[in-house]
Amino acid sequence: MSDVRVIIQRDSEREERVVTTGTTAADLFAGERSIIAARVGGELKDLSYVVADGEEVEGVEISSEDGLNILRHSTAHVMAQAVQELFPEAKLGIGPPVKDGFYYDFDVEKPFTPEDLKAIEKKMQEIQKRGQKFARRVVTDEAAREELANEPYKLELIGLKGSASSDDGADVEVGAGELTIYDNLDAKTGDLCWKDLCRGPHLPSTRLIPAFKLMRNAAAYWRGSEKNPMLQRIYGTAWPSKDELKAYLDFLAEAEKRDHRKLGNELDLFSIPEQIGSGLAVFHPKGGIVRRVMEDYSRRRHEEEGYEFVYTPHATKGKLFETSGHLDWYAEGMYPPMQLDEGVDYYLKPMNCPMHNLIFDARGRSYRELPLRLFEFGTVYRYEKSGVVHGLTRARGFTQDDAHIYCTREQMSEELDKTLTFVLGLLRDYGLTDFYLELSTKDPEKFVGSDEVWEEATETLRQVAEKQGLPLVPDPGGAAFYGPKISVQTKDAIGRTWQMSTIQLDFNLPERFDLEYTSADGSKQRPVMIHRALFGSIERFFAVLLEHYAGAFPAWLAPVQAIGIPIGDGHVDYLAKFAAAAKKKGLRVEVDSSSDRMQKKIRNAQKQKVPFMVIAGDEDMANNAVSFRYRDGSQENGIPFDEAIAKIAQVVEERTQV
Repeated sequence: MSDVRVIIQRDSEREERVVTTGTTAADLFAGERSIIAARVGGELKDLSYVVADGEEVEGVEISSEDGLNILRHSTAHVMAQAVQELFPEAKLGIGPPVKDGFYYDFDVEKPFTPEDLKAIEKKMQEIQKRGQKFARRVVTDEAAREELANEPYKLELIGLKGSASSDDGADVEVGAGELTIYDNLDAKTGDLCWKDLCRGPHLPSTRLIPAFKLMRNAAAYWRGSEKNPMLQRIYGTAWPSKDELKAYLDFLAEAEKRDHRKLGNELDLFSIPEQIGSGLAVFHPKGGIVRRVMEDYSRRRHEEEGYEFVYTPHATKGKLFETSGHLDWYAEGMYPPMQLDEGVDYYLKPMNCPMHNLIFDARGRSYRELPLRLFEFGTVYRYEKSGVVHGLTRARGFTQDDAHIYCTREQMSEELDKTLTFVLGLLRDYGLTDFYLELSTKDPEKFVGSDEVWEEATETLRQVAEKQGLPLVPDPGGAAFYGPKISVQTKDAIGRTWQMSTIQLDFNLPERFDLEYTSADGSKQRPVMIHRALFGSIERFFAVLLEHYAGAFPAWLAPVQAIGIPIGDGHVDYLAKFAAAAKKKGLRVEVDSSSDRMQKKIRNAQKQKVPFMVIAGDEDMANNAVSFRYRDGSQENGIPFDEAIAKIAQVVEERTQV
C-alpha cells in the first residue's frame, strides 16, 4: 500500500502525517471522542471519508457550531425514522438543523398529539440505543427516484438539485453536486433500517447522540409557500451532554416566565385586542406610565444633545415613496394603497425619513445650520406576515424614536462617532450593558448608488465602530438598499441577544430628494444623511426591557414606585398622607385600602413587582415613621416619614434597582 501525506489542522497548529492509502478521517482522530466529523479543504465530511494525498483535514468538535448542526441534523433523521416506524403512512418533507435544535416536516392524515410526541421520543431513544450507523452513498437521479418512489416531496427535491434554497431548508437534502442517500444500518448485521435523501454529513452512529428532547409540533406549508400543502412540523433540540440539555430547558423555562406577552397581561401593561388586529397593541394605564417615562427621559437627553423635535403625518401620497425608492424596494412591507383625491394613491408610512427630507427641503439651508438633527416619535405601519408577528417585538404598527441627521461630508465621521457614543450611553441608562456591534454591508442584488459611494460609507462606519472598543461582527449583504449600517446588539439578563439601535449612513436619499445647502463659498452642496433609531421601536424596546427585568422594572421606570400597606384600617389615612407628600415630589405612590389582610396585600404587591412596600402600624404612626419591605422580601423598619420619601426619590433619581 502506498503512503499518503495529510496535514492535520488544530486551531493554529498544523501537523503533517504520513498514513497508508485507505485511511479515514476517523482513523486520524481515533480516541478523540469529541470529534464527530471532519473539514477537508473547507468542506464538511463524515468521519468515514477516505483522505487523499495532500489534503488538509481538521476535526469538527461536537460542541462547535458545525458540530452542533451535524448532531441536530442526525437527530432529525432519527426522529423521522421513529415517525415512520410508528406512522408508516407518513411522507417525509425536510429536516434541517435550526438555532438550538432541529425540525422535520411530515405529511400525515391528522396532526400529531402530545401523546404522539411522547411515543416518538420513546422510539427515538430505542433507535439511539441500537447504535445504528449512518452510511453515505452516492446515487444517480434515476436511482434516487426509483428508491424514493413513495416519497413525493423527496422526488420534488431531486428535481430541484443544485437550485434548492437554504431559506426553506431544502439544501440539507440535495444541495449541489452529487446526489446522496444516507442509510441507517443495523450495528450488528449491517441490514438497512431506514434511509433518507440527504447531503450530510452525519454522526458515525446514533449512539453518539448524547441528549435530545422533542419540544412541540406545528403546521407548516411545504417549502414555506402557502400555495403548497400543509404539513406537520415537529421541533426538537439536541445537545452534546445531558447537563447542556438541562441548562437549555431551564433557560427556556426562565424565558417563558419573562415572556413580555405573559407579563404584559399579568401586570396589566398592554394588550393586543383581536378587535383591532394582530400586531397592533394598546397600552393600559400602567404600561402607558412606563412608556411615557421612557419617552420623557429620551426626549430630555436628545434635547441636551442638540436634537430638534418634529412631527409628521401617518399617511402620504404614494409619489413620496416613489421618490424615496420604497415603492421599488420595500413595497411588500407596506400596506396596500388607499384611493383618495380622484384616484391618487395614499400609503400608511413605513418610514419617517422621506418626510424628514421634506422638512429639510422646506426652505434654503446654510452650512451654519449643520449638523441639523431632526427627531420624532413617529408611528409607522409595516405589513408583516401573520406568521412572523410576535407581540410587541414584531408588530405591524409601532413608534420609532427616529432621528435623521444632515451634515457636511467633513462633519460626517465626527457626527457618527458622537451619535454612536450617545446611543450606547442612553442604552446603558436603561440598564443594558453587554454590547457588540454589527456592520451590515451592501446586498449586491438590492442597492442604489455607486460602488464608490458604498465603499466610502462602509469604511467610514467601520472606523467609527472600531473606536468604541466593542466586538465588531460583519453582516454581509444585510444593509438597507440606500446605505450600510451599524447595529447595536445587546444581551439581556439571561443571555439572549437583541438588536437595538441602528445607525445608517446614506449618500443616496439626499441625491434622490435633491437636498442642498449653501456652503461657505456660496456654492450648493449635497448633505450627508444619517438615519438613526435608538430604541428601534418604542414597543419593541418596552418588550425587551420588560423581559430583561422580568417585569421588576427599576424604580424610575416602575408604574407604581411604592405602595402603602396599612396593617389595619386605622392606618389607611396615615399612609394616604404619605402618598400625597410623595406625589408632590413627583413619585408614583398608591395605598392599598382594600379589605384584604395585610399578608395578602404584600403578596399582591410582590406579584405586581412594586419596588417599595411602605408598611405602617401603630408604632410607625406614633414615631411618625414607616417600614420598608422590598421585592426580595427584606425589610427596613422605623424610617422617619420625610427620610422615607427622600430615600425613594433618591433611588428614582439615580435610576438604580432595589
